[in-house]
Amino acid sequence: MSLTTWKETVERIVPADRGAMEAARRHWDALAKPLGGLGAVEDAIVRIAGMTGDPEVRLSKRVVVAMCADNGVVAEGVTQTGQEVTAVVTENMSKGASSVCLMSRRAGAEVVPVDIGVARPVTGERILQRNIRRSTANMTQGPAMSREEAERAVAVGIDLVRDLKEQGYRLFATGEMGIGNTTTSSAMTAVLLDVPVEQVTGRGAGLSSEGLERKIDAIKRAIAVNRPDPKDPLDVLSKVGGLDVAGLVGVYLGGAALHVPVLIDGLISSVAALAAARLCPAAVDYMLASHASGEPAGELVLEALGLKPFLRAGMHLGEGTGAVAVMPLLDMGLEVYHGMPTFEGTKIEAYQPLK
Repeated sequence: MSLTTWKETVERIVPADRGAMEAARRHWDALAKPLGGLGAVEDAIVRIAGMTGDPEVRLSKRVVVAMCADNGVVAEGVTQTGQEVTAVVTENMSKGASSVCLMSRRAGAEVVPVDIGVARPVTGERILQRNIRRSTANMTQGPAMSREEAERAVAVGIDLVRDLKEQGYRLFATGEMGIGNTTTSSAMTAVLLDVPVEQVTGRGAGLSSEGLERKIDAIKRAIAVNRPDPKDPLDVLSKVGGLDVAGLVGVYLGGAALHVPVLIDGLISSVAALAAARLCPAAVDYMLASHASGEPAGELVLEALGLKPFLRAGMHLGEGTGAVAVMPLLDMGLEVYHGMPTFEGTKIEAYQPLK
């Protein structure tokens, strides 16, 4: 396995193909239906045409890349459960027994769990063993990981996209599993967007009010101890982030470099997308927002990316479930895109855009 650096990858990223997007929009407008009648679904397919450089949009093989990692900040009592849950759910993903796996069967997607930082060794034929270290350190006492470890984790995500594209996958979704990762994601959001910790920190998988106060306090202490540089996304990532987030940063950069669309899931995936965008703004051209997370920072991060979600359903399960939930919408949109007769073919007078 060769590891590709993020700098090498960023050099290959170019803006989406505007010509392909214009061709896809013309095709939509020629179909015998109200202009823009499918709203965000039409917009997404136009954007996918730009990502792939081909208005003949096909998304027949899709995959959820689920980065799994533990976070040392769990020692501060910021979660309802312990680190052992990360390993259990990662192994359940290998068995097809987690929430995202069950939803993916209906959506026609494969789930690829990746051990990028689980605290204990995990077993399962479908788990990709890419462990950088056995959990990050407690970020309230110092950096969560070294910068070199963060860069290696980003490289794992980049290389994984390359390998999966070579296997024929054409639509990627980001997922994750890691007890404590809403704490790291909230910390990164507070730093990257320069907003109060209280504004972007929620209850995660289920915290009492007392637990939420501990979580906010832990994030504040971590930021104070580490003083992450908001102008340096990798500094923020290494000091108050997680290995799952770092791996997903690589998925976004790899997707952009290889011209494949990547569906963003919830808060953790969104924060990774934000970090990737700070490393390379053009990478946003290859991202699709699936839903606005029920976490407080969910909408805020998507607004910073300039992306609008398909769904606002209060989802906050993670794993990639929100991203998978919109795949059937894209499929239905493509049925219309490829199968609907045109105004000319039906001899119906075409709709005209209103000024």
